[in-house]
This record gives sequence, C-alpha cells and structure tokens, in this order.
Amino acid sequence: MDLRAGRLVEVFDTTLRDGLQVEGVSATVDDKLAIAEQLDLLGVHYIEGGWPGANPKDIEFFARAESELTLGTSTLVAFGSTRRPRGKSDDDATLRNLIEANTAAVCIVAKSSEYQVIEAMKTTLDEGVAMIADSVGFLHGQGRRVLVDLEHFFDGYSSNPEFSLRAIEAAVINGATHLVLCDTNGGTLPDEVEAVVADVKAHVGNDAIIGIHCHDDTGCAVANSMAAVRAGAGHVQGTLNGLGERTGNTNLTTVIPNLQLKQGFTCLPEGRLEHLTTVSHRVAETLNRAVDPQAPYVGSSAFAHKAGLHVSAIARAKDAYEHIDPVAVGNGTRFVVSEMAGRATIQMKADELGLVIDGAQINDVIDQLKRLEHEGYHFEAADASLELLMRRATGEVPEFFEVESMRVITDELADGSFSTEATVKLWIGGGPNDEGAERHVSIAEGNGPVNAIDTAFRMAAGQSLPQLAEIHLIDYKVRILDGGSATGATTRVLLSATNGVRDWTTIGVSPNIIEASWRALEDSIVYGLLHSV
Repeated sequence: MDLRAGRLVEVFDTTLRDGLQVEGVSATVDDKLAIAEQLDLLGVHYIEGGWPGANPKDIEFFARAESELTLGTSTLVAFGSTRRPRGKSDDDATLRNLIEANTAAVCIVAKSSEYQVIEAMKTTLDEGVAMIADSVGFLHGQGRRVLVDLEHFFDGYSSNPEFSLRAIEAAVINGATHLVLCDTNGGTLPDEVEAVVADVKAHVGNDAIIGIHCHDDTGCAVANSMAAVRAGAGHVQGTLNGLGERTGNTNLTTVIPNLQLKQGFTCLPEGRLEHLTTVSHRVAETLNRAVDPQAPYVGSSAFAHKAGLHVSAIARAKDAYEHIDPVAVGNGTRFVVSEMAGRATIQMKADELGLVIDGAQINDVIDQLKRLEHEGYHFEAADASLELLMRRATGEVPEFFEVESMRVITDELADGSFSTEATVKLWIGGGPNDEGAERHVSIAEGNGPVNAIDTAFRMAAGQSLPQLAEIHLIDYKVRILDGGSATGATTRVLLSATNGVRDWTTIGVSPNIIEASWRALEDSIVYGLLHSV
C-alpha cells in the first residue's frame, strides 16, 4: 500500500508578503483583499497577509480584513519576527503588532543559523535560542497558533546542526505548531533537502508539523519542496505563479498538482484543484504580471499542440501527448495553427471552438492564413484573432459596430509635453444606409494614440455596448519586422486583454503603427463582445 496516498500536505500561500517582494510588482489593499478571496476559493490552508505594523498598507489590510474578508477554507496569518536581542517579549513592538492583527495564526521568522545569529544579529547563540523560546511562548500564551519560519536553516544545519536543532527545540517546547525549514538563499539541492528534513523529522517526531519554504535560485524550489514532503514534511510554503524576490519562491501552481495528481497527497479540498488555472490568471491580472505561457499546468501553452504528428495523435487519443487531463487543473487542450496547418489541423481547431465548418471554408481559412502570415501575422501568438478569422469564414461574427472613420492628432505643447487626441465616428446597429442604425461620434484625449483611440471608441460605443466595461487591456507589445527599413518598417502589434474570466491575445500588422494597433484593438473588442460574460 502506498503510505503517502491521501496524506495531508498543508498549503501555505505567501503571495501577499513574500511574493510582493518581486521587482516591478505592487498591490493596493483592495488588490490584496481580492487576491485573498481567490486563494480561499482555491482552498489553501493558510494565507499570509503581510507584516502588520511594518507599513501603512499592511496595517490597513489587517484592519479591513477583520470586517471585509470572509474566508470559508483558509486561515489568515500575520507575519513578523522574534523579539529583539536582549529585549522583552511583552513589550516588543513586532510581537504586539502580531497580536493586534487579531489573526488566529501567526508566523514568525527566527534565525536558525549560527552564522546569522553571530554575524547578522551580533548576539550569542544562547540569546538566539532565548529569542525563539520567549517569542513563541508569548504568542502561544496569547492564544495564537504559532508557525516558525526557521531562516537559513539548511545553511545553518550544514555548518552547526547542534545549534539549528536547539532552535527547533526552543520553538517546539514553547508551543509552536509548525517548524518551517527555510532555504533562504535558495542554494540547497533536492538530495540535501531530503536528507536534512528526514533528520529533523526523526528528531521532532510528531511534536510539530515540519514545513518547507524554498527559493528558486537554482531552479529547484519545486523539486526541493517535493523532496521535503517525501522525507516527511506536511506543510509547503510558496506563492502563486512563483512570485518572489530574486528568482522567486516555490511555485504553488506547479507543486500542488505535482503532489496531488502525481503522488497522491491531499493538498486542496475536493473539487478545488479545478480552480487552479483561473485563480493563477486572476491573481496575475490583479498584479499586472502575466502568467508565463509555458508555465506547467496553468500556462496558455501547457496543453497546446502545433506539430502535425502531435495533433493527429491527439485526434485519436487525447492522452497521447498530455501527461494529465487539463480539466483537472482548470485548463484545456489547444491546437495551435500557423501557415503550415493542414485541413486536419483546421478541422480540429474548429471542433475545439465548436464551429461547424465545411471543406470550402477550411480552404478559405488556409488561404487567408498563408497570405496573412506572409505579411507578418503570427497566429500562434494570437489565438483570439485566429478564432475570429475562422468564425468570419463561417459567418458567425456579428457586426457589433462599423467604423466610419478615425483620426489621431498629436501636438507638442509649449512646455515640451505632448497631447494626443482621437476622434472616432462609428455606426451601431448597421451601416449608414441601414434603417435604425445609430451614428456616434466621440473625441477623447489619451496617453498616446492607442489609448486615445480606445478611450474615444468606448465613449462612442459604451452606451450601446455596455459589455465594453468588462474588457480591459493587460498587455501591449510592438515588434519591428524588417528593421532594415528603419522608421518605415512594418510593425506587429500584439494586444492582450481580459474580461476577468478569460484572457485573449489579438494581432495587427501594418507599416503604420497606429493602423496595426487599431487592427489588434478592433479584434480584441470584437472577441470580448463575442464572449461577454
């Protein structure tokens, strides 16, 4: 019998604390509350909300969480540290802030490495142990569930295991429920992690839950976490989409399905794993940090197939080139189409989209693909534009609007700044010769021509097409296709958007960057309207 089958492995998410230390990412309090709701939907056991008292944002978050955040599955955790060297727990500001955060559980970071205690904190090993004992005892005495992140544990254990085990004993004896071994510098490898966790598990027994907290500096954070679980850890810490400082933390969107689907551990409540892809993308949208298309399990390319051999095999047996059923993690099979596509590939793509398409229409799609990709289109990167091309071939795209004209004016002002203004004239409900059609004209300023056009279009059409409010731009990329032509080069624009439920990418190509941008924007709007929630 497989002894690991069904064994619980707790999931501790630190996206709202450790994850936000990644460069280029920031979150408002509203963002953090929204992300916490998504994590609760996923069913993680613990959500680390931040460090109360460290900054105004985290102070506000915990204050609002008490009344605004209703968690059905997860436990909110406040993060902090042990008391100061030679200080007292009952008047330590950090510990007091943890209590005032009023969470059922708290997590404190503690030095478990001789080098860190002596060199970083400039104190003695005995004082280092006392700091852990006093802090855990105080928090436990205040009725809190206490998790201890043992910082630099693997480095410390390799140089002085006796002190690292003393740090663990101080935490356990004074009431810690979890001992989380941290690979703080991210330099430990899986075989080392497994051996050390096994030693600690044998030393601690069932007196506390052993946890693992890894960073990805060697690209081994997920593997290290799995090695720790294999050695007896029952608690894994990480972040959604692997966010975190330097190279990131253990990616929960990878380690959770690895443990649950591949090795039989129980990480999430029944029925929650199917939310993984949706939650991953919603968190990414909130933080304006797109999910890597090739991310395992949740990436848009995770179950995408282009090679003819793969496509034909999948047509006969879905598991021929898929290691799991993508539905298990809320993703789906995709067939990527390019100018090399044959009739079978187009037919399979149509079946995927639920399109009824005949032979003549397939031939038309193939002809258009070859022509457009020769011009610089790249439909592998713009699935939404491909879907619209196929639906237009079958006459399944409604004429939501008809653009009469568009104009963009950019002025350099006296102070050296630039002002951009767009005028959009369009018809809704038909064209200029259709009875009942309505003509709308709007003028808007924007932060550059594309934003001005988008704003003017929404002003013109928003009342007639209220679904536009659901559609939001999340990324905009421009690539020069023939650099030798200098400023006259053809440009390719890729535009990514979302309606909060699905994300999509559209494409436009033209020597005129504004035209290329409009083609991508127009497709994006039409696709969003077609799939409005």
